[in-house]
Amino acid sequence: MHKLQRCHDISDLRTVARRRLPRAIFDFLDGGAEDEVSLQGNRTGFTQYDLIPEVLTDVSDVNMTTTVMGQTMPLPLILAPTGLSRLFHHQGERAVAIAAARAGLTYSLSSGSSVSIEEIGALTEGPKWFQIYVWKDRTVVKEFIARAREANYHALCLTVDVQVYGNRQRDLYNRMTTPIRLSPRLAFDLGSHPRWSFNLITRGQPQLANVKDKMGENSDDLNSQASYINRQFDQSVNWEDAAWIIKEWGGPFAIKGILSPADALRAIDIGASGIIVSNHGGRQLDHAAAPMDVLPTIVDAVQGRADIIVDGGIRRGTDIMKALALGAKACMTGRPYLYGLAAGGEPGVSRAIDIFSSEIKRDMSLLGVRQTADIGPRHLRRKYDIAGYPSNN
Repeated sequence: MHKLQRCHDISDLRTVARRRLPRAIFDFLDGGAEDEVSLQGNRTGFTQYDLIPEVLTDVSDVNMTTTVMGQTMPLPLILAPTGLSRLFHHQGERAVAIAAARAGLTYSLSSGSSVSIEEIGALTEGPKWFQIYVWKDRTVVKEFIARAREANYHALCLTVDVQVYGNRQRDLYNRMTTPIRLSPRLAFDLGSHPRWSFNLITRGQPQLANVKDKMGENSDDLNSQASYINRQFDQSVNWEDAAWIIKEWGGPFAIKGILSPADALRAIDIGASGIIVSNHGGRQLDHAAAPMDVLPTIVDAVQGRADIIVDGGIRRGTDIMKALALGAKACMTGRPYLYGLAAGGEPGVSRAIDIFSSEIKRDMSLLGVRQTADIGPRHLRRKYDIAGYPSNN
């Protein structure tokens, strides 16, 4: 815990995570697709804006709450779905769910989680979403919907940018696979991190908990589970399929992976109540636009008919200020809480949340606003115009 308290921002948690994880595992968490242009662009998308504070305003009582798809949240922050979290710490999704519930934050559980829908549903009373895909076997999709409903998940989050897996070259160079297969290089890497390796040996490799029951006698075989999921990805999925799953769910529904105004409007037309502007953290199509670069045009197109969430590159409270100023209702983040998880399990996730909370409160005070709804375009100045020259506004 002492080391966690010395982590004063998300980059500090990343540094600790990097020390504690074998390189192949850290790169699996930290890396992006191909040349990682989109991964870097997600960060630089925020740096193109300056903040314009208002002074001599009463900020003695700052209210950080926001409402997304009918759900009031204490912070404009949602914990994104991330698969196989037990790779980074043996507590995995359990630690994330408990820390999120303690803070009152929404946690979106991944279809590829290493802890089941039902266990996370029963673990806490905290608000939860379930992330889902439109798989080839629609009966499995219907089953997932029923399981999420029975376990009292508030909303579904449909990810639409994984027609095929992105080309994540760090994993190729590291020969990183799930399940982990030892090579001489990887064995040396794991041996250099005895605490992580001990937990892997004694607790076993993470399982894809939500599909284990499909494996029959191979229920504990991660390779069989991963192959099953890979076979389920459907490259023929279209808007009609998304409309079908929205109808099947019949409740709050977000579509994650939107980068164009036209797609945002299609999502609204088929009944989506949330638009998650995302390029999958730079892990799918490299050179895909950064969410902050396209956010203004999506906000203009949507005109308040759905709640907009920005996902990707969130590392500071000031990033969240900028996204809200451009019209988002909240931000979604994955790597920061995983850095915390790797750094210290459940307390590490809580530390990541606390860092964001303190930064958001301080930044709102310094910006001169008392509630998140007060943050708007007047608080931003774009540094450069589209051609890369200094902006006049």
